[in-house]
Amino acid sequence: MSRHRGRRAVSLVAWVAAAWLAAGCGGGSSASTPSSAALAPAAAPAAAKPGMPAVLPKEPEAGPALPPLTYEPRGRRDPFVPIAATKDKRGLSVTTMRLGGIVRGHGLLALVEAPDGLGYILKPGDVLGDGRVTDITPSSVTFQVAGQPGQAATTVTLRLAAE
Repeated sequence: MSRHRGRRAVSLVAWVAAAWLAAGCGGGSSASTPSSAALAPAAAPAAAKPGMPAVLPKEPEAGPALPPLTYEPRGRRDPFVPIAATKDKRGLSVTTMRLGGIVRGHGLLALVEAPDGLGYILKPGDVLGDGRVTDITPSSVTFQVAGQPGQAATTVTLRLAAE
């Protein structure tokens, strides 16, 4: 007998929930009993668990149309336009770098300056432009440069300027 009372209580909860949803979630309707149309959504979905009311998502209300989005670059590159690779701008070349100094700490670090004035702090294994740092001594840094197709890899050593 208690088993049937539990089912009846669950179906009563489902009926009340369906009535509440049909009345607009408790607002605006003066009807105290739901119509049969209000109970139809509760029984429609097969994926709902037995005894649980089915809750259907509300459709979003259509608001005013938004203006189309535009990007104002203000001197910056447009991030929505792909970067085209050109042949005349190949990046940094190790042969155009200048060794500015060597820093001694936990290991040796090389201070390298590019032709445009930007400085780089490098440790063994770092990649800069077309070369990879293979060795740093107290007076030089050595890069391994990948060769062009059909050529072998070469090494380039930058030395500190004699003072």
